[in-house]
Amino acid sequence: MAQQQLRPSTRRHKWVIDFSTRPTSDLPAPVGYMERALPDISGHEGDSKLVAKKCWDIALGPLKQLPMNLFIMYMAGNSISIFPIMMVGMMLWRPVQALMSIKKTYKMLDGSPAAWAQKAVYFVSNLAGIALALYKCQSMGLLPTHSSDWLSFLEPAQSMEFSGGGASL
Repeated sequence: MAQQQLRPSTRRHKWVIDFSTRPTSDLPAPVGYMERALPDISGHEGDSKLVAKKCWDIALGPLKQLPMNLFIMYMAGNSISIFPIMMVGMMLWRPVQALMSIKKTYKMLDGSPAAWAQKAVYFVSNLAGIALALYKCQSMGLLPTHSSDWLSFLEPAQSMEFSGGGASL
């Protein structure tokens, strides 16, 4: 009778597993498992080439965005409405934001043998993105380029001549 009372206390539920004791049977190893360590046969020259390629990808990233920005500028047009202004704002903000976080990007580029060239390409291509956005702002008439933009008593400059695509006006 005492033995029957002891048995339910050691095994309360049939789904309980006790992890404090080692199993008596060894399970087979999973497929592909080996107890010995594999030798390192990877080439270090491949790693340096991969690092240099990744650093060039980071450095050329802003330069690769310029053709897309040119296409977006063309599609947005020169009218002053919310869509073109938002597009120009984003074209201007992305390179400015990249230049504000340039120290972090330069730390990523330090592992490459041509780090100085990659840093220069990254900086110049971001400046080209800013110049492109400012050109679009000027072509839309958003930049104050005439003295009449600053002074209220001056008349805006009048165009002396108008030309159109093959039609006389």
